[in-house]
Parts: sequence; C-alpha cells; structure tokens
Amino acid sequence: MTQRYTIHKQVRPEISSSKIAYAQELNAEQLRVVQSGPGPTLVLAGPGSGKTRTLTYRVAYLLEQGIAPENILLVTFTVKAAREMMDRVERILHYRPEGLWGGTFHHIGNIIVRRHADRLGRTPQLGILDEEDARDMVAACVDDLKTPVTQTRLPQPGVLESIFSLAVNRLQPVETVISEQFPQFADQAAWIERVRAAYQERKKKANVMDYDDLLAGWLSLMKNHEDIRQLYAGQFHYVLVDEYQDTNRLQFELVRLLGSVHQNVLAVGDDAQAIYSFRGADLSNLLNFPEVYPKAVIHRMETNYRSTPEIVELANASIAMNRNQFKKELKSLQEAGPLPALVPLTNQKQQAVFIAQRILELRSEGVSMREIAILFRARFQSAELELELAKRNIPYLVRGGVRFFEQAHIKDLMAHLRITANPQDEMAWDRILRLQDGIGAAYARKIREWLLTQPNPIQAACEGGEESFKGLSSRAKSGWLKLCKTVRELTRNPDQAKPAELLSSVLRSGYTGYMETHFEDLRDRKEDLDQLINLASNYDSVPNFIEDLTLREPFKGETIHGWEEPDEFVVLSTIHQAKGLEWQAIFLIALSEGQFPHPKSYDDLAALEEERRLFYVAITRAKKDLYLTYPLTRYSYERGEVLMRPSQFVQELPEELFELWRIEEQSRSSDPAVDPIDFP
Repeated sequence: MTQRYTIHKQVRPEISSSKIAYAQELNAEQLRVVQSGPGPTLVLAGPGSGKTRTLTYRVAYLLEQGIAPENILLVTFTVKAAREMMDRVERILHYRPEGLWGGTFHHIGNIIVRRHADRLGRTPQLGILDEEDARDMVAACVDDLKTPVTQTRLPQPGVLESIFSLAVNRLQPVETVISEQFPQFADQAAWIERVRAAYQERKKKANVMDYDDLLAGWLSLMKNHEDIRQLYAGQFHYVLVDEYQDTNRLQFELVRLLGSVHQNVLAVGDDAQAIYSFRGADLSNLLNFPEVYPKAVIHRMETNYRSTPEIVELANASIAMNRNQFKKELKSLQEAGPLPALVPLTNQKQQAVFIAQRILELRSEGVSMREIAILFRARFQSAELELELAKRNIPYLVRGGVRFFEQAHIKDLMAHLRITANPQDEMAWDRILRLQDGIGAAYARKIREWLLTQPNPIQAACEGGEESFKGLSSRAKSGWLKLCKTVRELTRNPDQAKPAELLSSVLRSGYTGYMETHFEDLRDRKEDLDQLINLASNYDSVPNFIEDLTLREPFKGETIHGWEEPDEFVVLSTIHQAKGLEWQAIFLIALSEGQFPHPKSYDDLAALEEERRLFYVAITRAKKDLYLTYPLTRYSYERGEVLMRPSQFVQELPEELFELWRIEEQSRSSDPAVDPIDFP
C-alpha cells in the first residue's frame, strides 16, 4: 500500500505588500552586506556597528528574494541572541517565517543528532546530560576504575570534564590538551584516557549525551555518512554564522561541511574581539577565511553607534600594534564627549577610593548607577574595591560570578582562620574537614560532632588522639591527621598570630595541591589567594580581619533584594564577562605591568595579542566616560611594596588621546570625600 503525504505549504503575504525599504533602514556598510550576492562572505563587524541588525535584515532580504525559510540556517552562540534575532526577523517581515532554522550550534546539533541517532548507536529518545549530571557520571567512572588509595593527586571530575571538553572542541587528543593546559597531570595521562573511554561507554549504554557530544555526534554524521552531509549541505542554501571569531575547530568543520554544496557561507565576526582561546576558540578560523574560501568577498562595518569619537579614537590606537588582524578604522556617529581619563594612583587602596568617590560624583551628576561598570582583567583585582564600595554603601553586582570574598577557595582559607578565632564554629570545621583527602560529608559530621563535645576543640585537634578517628577508614584517618598538623601550625603562637602568616601557612600545608586537582582555573585562583594574603597583611588581629570581611556589605550574592530602586547598583565584571555589553561610564582598573597584560603572555606573541584585544574590548564597552586607572605601587606579602609601571598597552597610546588626571594626596585616605549613599 502506498503511503500518502499531505504537504502543507506556508502561506505568506505577497512580497510587494511587505517590501522593506533597506536603504532607509540601514547605513551603506550594512546595506552592502544585506544585499550581497551569493558566495562565501566575511563580514568584519566592529564593536557597536549593528551586526545583529545587519544579520536579521540579511535573513529578511533572502526571504524576500524567494529563498525558502527551510533553506536558511542562522547560527548564534547564545540562546538569548538566537531568540532576539528570530524575533527581529519576524518584526521586520510582519510574519513568522515558519521553517527557518535558527539557534545555537548545540540546539541545531540536538535536532540533527536525534534525527539520525541510530547512525550513532543511540535512539531518538536519548537523554542530554547537563554539566552537573556529566560530572556525576565522570565521578562514577572514576569509582568504577578502583583507583589505588595511594593516588591522592588525581584530578576531580569537574577538571576531568574540562579536559574531555577541550579535546572534543579542539579536535585534539586528550594527551595534547593535558600537556598544553594541564601539565600538572602529565604523568596521569594514561589514567585520564581510561576514564574518558569508560565515560564514553557509560553514556552509550545509558543512551545519553553531554553537550559536547551533540556537536561531536553532528560532525561524525557529516563526515562519516555522505548521504547525511549531502542532505544538510544541500538543504541549507545559505549558512549565516554570528561571532565567527569565537568558533572552535569542531564548529569550523561543521560550518565548512554545511557550506560544501552551495558555498554560501556568511561569517560575521571581529578578529579584534577574539578573546576566548582558553575556551577553545580558534582565531585562525576567521583570519584564514579567505584561504578556506578563495572566492570570498570581505565587507567591513566600521561605523560605531555606541561610543563618542574620543573613545573610538582611543580604541583604534589600542589595537593598532597587533600584527595578526584585519585592519579596521572605527568611525563614531556620536557627538563629541570628554577625553578618556588616565589616572595614576599611589596604590590599590587609593585606586579603590578614587573610583568610589567618582561613582558618587557621577550619580550626583545624574548618571544612573546601572550605567556604570568597573572592569578588570582578573578577578583578584576587585578585592580592595569591593571593600571600599561596601564602606560607602554603594551597592554592586558581580556579573557572571560570585563576589570576591564569597568564592569557594577564599572561603576555604578563611574557614581555617575562623576556627582559630572561634573554636566552636561548626560550619568552619565542617568546611575544612571536607577539604581533606578521604573525608566526605559523613566523616566530617562524625569528627565535627566529636570535636564540639571537647572542652577545647583546638587542643583536641592538635592532639589528634585515638578517640577522634575511631571508625574512620585508613584514608580518612590520614586526612584527619594531616589536618591536625595544620591546626597545630595555625595555633602555635596564638598571641602573636598575624592573619597573613596564618593564611600563608594554610597554603604551605597542602591547599595548593588541593586546588590543582579540584579547579581548572588554577592560575586565577592562586592570584586570588595572593591578593587575600596581601589584604590580610594590613591587619594585626585575626578577629578584626574576619570582622571586616564578614561585615563588609549588607547584600549578598548576585541578586539584590529589597531596594526601593532595584536597578541602583554598579556592575563589577571581568572583561571576558562584559563582552557584548555597554555602559555610559567605564572604569578599567589595574592597568599596571604584571597585571595587564598577564605576565605569562610576554614571551608568546599570540597570547600578547589576545591580551591587547581584551584591552580593546574593554575600551569599546564605554559610551561616554572612560577612566583608565593604575596603581604606582602594589603591596606583596612576600616582597613588600613593589613599584609598578603603567601597562605597555597604556604606554602605546598617543598622549593626545587621553587626559592625565592627578589625584590629590588626601585621596589616599579611606574617608569619603563625598557622603556615602544613604539607602534604606
């Protein structure tokens, strides 16, 4: 019996009734992109140049030219961007183009992998593991391998998951990822590969995939099954990719295969904003586009709608030294504004005081606090600033993360100090116990309960008697005795104990080794702890230090509740987290040699140029007011006061493009020159 199909065609209004006046809606640069002919196209879209608008009008233009929605694929990097673009297309056309393919790489991969799951040894009902589920499954694989107890420095599941993910997205062997990114695990590469093999097998048996599998499976279908490659490469007459500079090697291969039939790949990106190599992004995908597609047409979008001419000129100068780039010259359409200010300051304390004072002044001038942001290269650079903002009662939001003093590794070290100040601190004991090898939640509770029944918990821990570890496994016993040794070191001279010395003692006792196995961003966390010790060096008393950090602010976490004006907060953010956003006023802080660029980039041209791109991204977030600050000295607990030079990126800027501000000596005081905000 022949099966009959009913084909439902989309009914669209006559094109003439919805003809779009492109020349009126777009500038000349945007119009050239939107109305470009078929063939490979590279669009170099500078910051604030309207690339989202251009992409959506390009989709509308293709539809008006008679291209069916199902023959267009629009790929973005975030769900938010995908939704925004699809909504804009609908508003431009005044109807929803049913059948248009749009979404993130993972969204499209999920659709295609499910359609052809049998080719991958799966069923269409396969489950998708989120990050927590994936870590749990990796942990189960580690348990199944029955690793010898003597192996105490093995990477934790979260770190293993990061290694596996980079290998997939870079199309590299696990061994290569370890040698380049995680050299501390070089002697365990074979074991890590065994975990990965077990993880892959376990996912297959459970009919599940993680996020990376969606792309890896999609690529496998396209490379190993010619009929599937022909199906999708033939279907998508036009492939449009946003943020092309952020694609990794796997995504590059997917785009290349999708465009292999019609060659109509339109890649939109900006090499000057490529800042995510640590996530696996490969800038060569964009730089080599003309070699991969020899017939490619290159368009430049250099008109900036965001920033004043003064900020745009500074941005152009900031990126000029990079060798590996497509040269662009941004032009501003905004009215003239103030010159960016370069502000040298005595030290980090004066930097924090200046910024807090200037924020209050901007607010009194009518600038909304939600239009002010403080950007930094590394998380530790905000520590002194957070304390100062809290003293002034200036509410702030840390974008994309927790506040400096609420980070896990900061709280871990502080928990050690808390038990010396208050031996009955139940939560502090629980935290430091669970940091020890072999001690989980159950053992931690057992030891903690025993400790808190003792007349002097600190003395009991120092003695570490038989009673304290009855019923513990040999591994947990070893971990407990190691903690006892640490407690003895911390409490050796209680009357002379200095917070900085105690924190340094905790690091020497083995916490650095703990970080190596538990955190993938080891370098950043070490810098955070160095800064914590530097702050602690200002205190002679452990209780005073704990009190200042504990009472530093009345609001916690990322969300601020209970304010009459809920939008009244300043944003603190790393530059990486700030990409794609904009504020009226930007403070770009800690622009000193050794802090920005990162010192590890000095001997690596590619790394140094990425640092310069990071500087460029930060500058181009500002619409009107830009303050570049750097301390002339930095205190180091180990080296004392260290003289600092301005960043080489600052030294590269022509002097006529900024105004040098000199701060009066009294600004070194932490007493506010402007009254703090009086919020209810």
